[in-house]
Amino acid sequence: MRNDWSRQRFPHPAGRKPFLGDVLGADRAGPLQNTMARCGGLGPIFELKVFAQKFVFVSGAELAAELCEETRFHKALSPGLVALREFAGDGLFTAYSHEPNWQLAHDLLRPAFTKAAMRRYHPIMLAATSELFDSWDAGQGPVDVSADMTKLTLETISRAAFSRDFGSFTREDPHPFVPAMVAALRAGQRKGFLNAMPGAGLLGRRLNRRNAHHQTYVDSMIDDIIAQRRQDDDLEDRDLLGIMLSTAHPDSGQRLEDRNIRYQILTFLVAGHETTSGALSFALYYLSRNPAVLAEAQVETDAILGTDPDAEPTFEQVPRFRHIRRVLDEALRLWPTAPAFTRSPNTDTVIGDRYPMRTQDWATVLIPLIHRDPSAWGDDAHEFRPDRFLPENSRGRAPHSYKPFGTGERACIGRQFALHEAALVLARLLHRYDLTGNPEYELAISERLTLMPKGFEITLARRTPARTDAHRNAASPL
Repeated sequence: MRNDWSRQRFPHPAGRKPFLGDVLGADRAGPLQNTMARCGGLGPIFELKVFAQKFVFVSGAELAAELCEETRFHKALSPGLVALREFAGDGLFTAYSHEPNWQLAHDLLRPAFTKAAMRRYHPIMLAATSELFDSWDAGQGPVDVSADMTKLTLETISRAAFSRDFGSFTREDPHPFVPAMVAALRAGQRKGFLNAMPGAGLLGRRLNRRNAHHQTYVDSMIDDIIAQRRQDDDLEDRDLLGIMLSTAHPDSGQRLEDRNIRYQILTFLVAGHETTSGALSFALYYLSRNPAVLAEAQVETDAILGTDPDAEPTFEQVPRFRHIRRVLDEALRLWPTAPAFTRSPNTDTVIGDRYPMRTQDWATVLIPLIHRDPSAWGDDAHEFRPDRFLPENSRGRAPHSYKPFGTGERACIGRQFALHEAALVLARLLHRYDLTGNPEYELAISERLTLMPKGFEITLARRTPARTDAHRNAASPL
């Protein structure tokens, strides 16, 4: 994983020290935001050195577009993702592209995200959303947005993945699986940070011993679910687990082994709820700060769903929430919840016409900086403006300048699931409630495996939807 780039040197923040490198200015609790603050003006490519490890980052849209060329580059695993392989093995997110289980799982699971499959997940999303609303109606005071969106998306993906729920809205305490999963993930993240430090092996082994019981519990629970499904001969393809158990590759006849199925389930549980809950939370934050955008979103929901505040959107109606989709797109532009991806060349090459890059070199694309590059997004790139995603405003935009779900064949396979769920939830929420945020709140971001607003609360009040003429045409069939 050493990344010396043939001893090339790139711009770096001031204050580098011998042996330590750029460690003294780092913030382990918020490495992404710290890097954006320290290095945002260093140019389209820069480096940070942590002890002996060099991290090369790309922040310019033009250079990132080059790294997105599938014929020249492939996904590389950063040290953080390498550490997470102890949790998720060769699952879709943490597998190397050359590993056979990646291609096998990708081919087998593509049917799980077709339009027909999404239609099966739609009622699951509606049911989980109703449970969230019931819990809100029974409570008092402001709601913790990130916590509740995380409960919602975890329930949704667990039911879609293996037809089980964690009782997030009925239990007083979280299901034991949830804190065990979080602890195992945090251990993996810490190991990714420790790997650059002297004595990393000793520290990593100590961390493994401390968290072994969490990993064992998580693995055992998923393995038991897989074994039970096999024992019951209930191998229907009604959920992701059923697809993986019942489907053979159409060309080779290969099937996934149970251990890899466990890795895929863990991958979907983690990636499938963290990213969507973050997207919803950021969208609600920006809506609470932009009354005109919020009002337009509610006009749209009223035009499509009518005057019944409890109306549930049909599967066909969800794509019609175009303004809400633009709100989500813009929230993901400013704060893509999976904020980086790493690329390596297929053969030795040169990027930007000046930077030699060998097959063993890797560069991490910092998506929030790509999404703020004025050359692609204009001088108001730091502002929340959903209408920048109107078709007439999107034409001619630099290619590969919007990458909230990664790039190429290794882009998130579940992105349509996430976007359908997020649009559905926002539409129902905005149709049913008026929301206000604390005007004194300043956006704070927690950096977990993904990005998430921290300490953000909203106050909800039931609303009476109104039929309006402004968006009446939105309710008509396409």
